[in-house]
Parts: sequence; C-alpha cells; structure tokens
Amino acid sequence: MKFPWKILAGFGFVCLLTSATCNVTMDTKSIRPDLNTFFVEAFNSSVPDAPATIGRDFSDSLNDKIRSETRLSFSDIDPDLEFEGSVVMFNVSAQAPQAGETTQLSRLTIGINVKLTDNKDEEQSWEQRFTFFSDFDAATNLLDVQDALIEEIFEQLRNDIFDKAFGSW
Repeated sequence: MKFPWKILAGFGFVCLLTSATCNVTMDTKSIRPDLNTFFVEAFNSSVPDAPATIGRDFSDSLNDKIRSETRLSFSDIDPDLEFEGSVVMFNVSAQAPQAGETTQLSRLTIGINVKLTDNKDEEQSWEQRFTFFSDFDAATNLLDVQDALIEEIFEQLRNDIFDKAFGSW
C-alpha cells in the first residue's frame, strides 16, 4: 500500500492556512505619539438618591479602561491628558404606560459631565455630557437591581467617553 502523500499534504496545507488566520489581536486605539500619560480625577456627585460612591466608582472604572486599552501610563504629576467630571443625573422614570395608567417598565438614567484637558494640544480638549439608561421591570425594587443597572450603564458611558477621547486619532 502506498503512503497517501496527497492527503497528508492537503491536511498540512489546511493546518497552515488555519494557523495563519487565527492570530489574536487586541483592539487598541491609535493614540498620538506625543501622548504618554493620563490622569482621571475622582468624579464628584451631588445628585440626590444616587449611591454615595457613584462618582468615585465611575472614575475608577474609566481609569481601568484607559489603562487596559491604551499604551498610556497613569500619572497624577503633569499628565498629558486629564479627565475630570461629575455625575449630574441619576433619575428613575416610568416607561411604557399601559391601559389604566400603570407602567410596565421603569428606566434608570445616568448623566455624566466630562472634561478632557489635553495638555499637549489645547485644541483637542473638550467638555461634554454623556447620558445613558437601562430599563427594568416596574414591579422590581430599584435597590434589588441597582448595582447591575449601574454597571450596564457605566459600560456604555465608559465606551462613549473612551471613543470621544481616543476615536479621532
């Protein structure tokens, strides 16, 4: 019996193609080469009914995202980019009214004002309000789902702020 060289060669070729196309890459943003450091000031919050730590929690999560998804180093001494802001909205409202004036859903909305100061190029500095929401069953007590809703909203807000800060380079 002859050795099946054609089958072996075909198998080897498929393995080669598969390994060549299965490279793992991280999606990092392209950042101007003159930028090396960043700082996220603790965000404040004076919004009634919001958790007391919401500002600090958000600034910590933004800080973590920038550290893990860019090449920038954290520095609180003369940083190239400075993020600061405050939580300006924490609101629960009724959604999807039903017959008899009852609601099926409630909506938690969080708004954050963010200021980015670019100490290398002042024209790149900006200030903007970012807002996002998440709906939950109106029969559910907010305190029972609040942490999960806040994290869901924070994720979108972090992404929006990150894209605004690093998406144009």
